[in-house]
Amino acid sequence: MQRELRPTPPRNQGMLEIVTADETPVIEIRDLHKSYGALEVLKGVDVVAHAGDVVSMIGSSGSGKSTLLRCANLLEDSQQGDVVFCGEPVTWRGHGLGRHPADKAQIIRIRTNLSMVFQQFNLWAHLSILQNVMEAPVTVLRRDRAEVEAAARAYLDKVGIGDKCDAYPAQLSGGQQQRAAIARALCMEPKALLFDEPTSALDPELEQEVVRVIKALAEEGRTMILVTHDMKLAADVSDHVVFLHQGRIEEQGAPSELFGSPKTERLQQFLSATKAD
Repeated sequence: MQRELRPTPPRNQGMLEIVTADETPVIEIRDLHKSYGALEVLKGVDVVAHAGDVVSMIGSSGSGKSTLLRCANLLEDSQQGDVVFCGEPVTWRGHGLGRHPADKAQIIRIRTNLSMVFQQFNLWAHLSILQNVMEAPVTVLRRDRAEVEAAARAYLDKVGIGDKCDAYPAQLSGGQQQRAAIARALCMEPKALLFDEPTSALDPELEQEVVRVIKALAEEGRTMILVTHDMKLAADVSDHVVFLHQGRIEEQGAPSELFGSPKTERLQQFLSATKAD
């Protein structure tokens, strides 16, 4: 897939600025291990996303895809390996199951530059759609409210629900709520977007509304890591696809390679099963 890379928009005053060299990945995961007690979910995984890359992670339920995404965003603590954001490694304290990030300010700095879109929208029910999109830039980044409101309205227009600013989440369809969640993520002006099964809670018609938005973001050159069950979406938008199986990378490469000529028996079985579905 060929795309024109989108120039990085100017940051607003008061927002964190992290300068990334062209060769430095935005996100780099090295030899990541994650366990829940005796259950090892990730068994040494490496993932890299450079500026403008779209990396999709596919695999069966329980393969570790969503856990990897949550570890990348530091919502989960990993027990071994490195998480590096724009060349800056996360610092850790402790070992094994007792390991946790050592620098709270670093975690906040990284999280405010990695916006995550969840499967279940996670919108505030008591706030309007516009207020939902504005909340984090105003309260976390301390940006000017009028400036944020203008940006929020523009992003809601961008995802096709600019007319829903004054509505509340319960008044929107699932597809509209997910598009509001994407606008909320974009309003943080992040270095990268993380999508965790963004269409799996939607029926097919509403799913396509969200797919169109994700494809448009990919065409802009947004840096994204996408966990998805939608093989067509992964094939259409990705620069690189990672197939996870039982906590390890079974196969990875360009979408034309993985979907056109899968090398491992396990990936062949997985793709056959998804086609049957």
